[in-house]
Amino acid sequence: MSKRLLLISNSTNYGEEYLAYTKPYIKSFLGNEIKQVLFIPYAVIPEAYDEYTNKVNDVFMELGYEAKSIHDAKNESLAVENADAIIIGGGNTFHLTHMLHEKKIIKDIRKKVDSGTPYIGWSAGSNVACPTLMTTNDMPIIQPKSFETLNLVPFQINPHYTDTPIPNHKGETREERIKEFLSLNPDYKVVGLKEGAMLLVENEKITLMGHKTVKIFQCDKPVLEFDKAVSLDFLFK
Repeated sequence: MSKRLLLISNSTNYGEEYLAYTKPYIKSFLGNEIKQVLFIPYAVIPEAYDEYTNKVNDVFMELGYEAKSIHDAKNESLAVENADAIIIGGGNTFHLTHMLHEKKIIKDIRKKVDSGTPYIGWSAGSNVACPTLMTTNDMPIIQPKSFETLNLVPFQINPHYTDTPIPNHKGETREERIKEFLSLNPDYKVVGLKEGAMLLVENEKITLMGHKTVKIFQCDKPVLEFDKAVSLDFLFK
């Protein structure tokens, strides 16, 4: 079985409807045989689970799939085991990671995806596909049991990556923050995934999709920038 992931930077581009630019990629990725997907809404606070699920389901129904939320399942582990595809949406990565540990489904999801079940994540959902949440942009609104995440890929992602400076702002740039991470975690590669970009992972083959470039950061090495539809297989090495 081939491991298959679609890791998306963001759900919505400026001026577009929710998940609009991702629809053809999601449809191509999931194909026609899958009819139902398991949605994990834990990146938002619990009071918003129903609303978030409905919002995602509206899009997936348009594409020919029904999105059922894990928060409605009596047994979360069994829901993962029976899933035809797993979808994790964006929001707060700390809360998402907290809930993955709280529900004790990290190993279940990892085993399921490693066995060939398609995985789609955007924003926080892409971040938790990595070994750790430490390249998130989010405020730590809750303390997870661990920073360990799903470890579906061996590199880190920084979603919503931007080189654009904020006017009249003297804080760290995104690049500076990533380099701070690498100075303490030198063995990692970090993908600066710009909005409108996504990674298609098939086993150890990685293709940049979408309409934006990405930047690759490594400790004590020049920053690399790549165009769309290019192979990034070296991220597995």
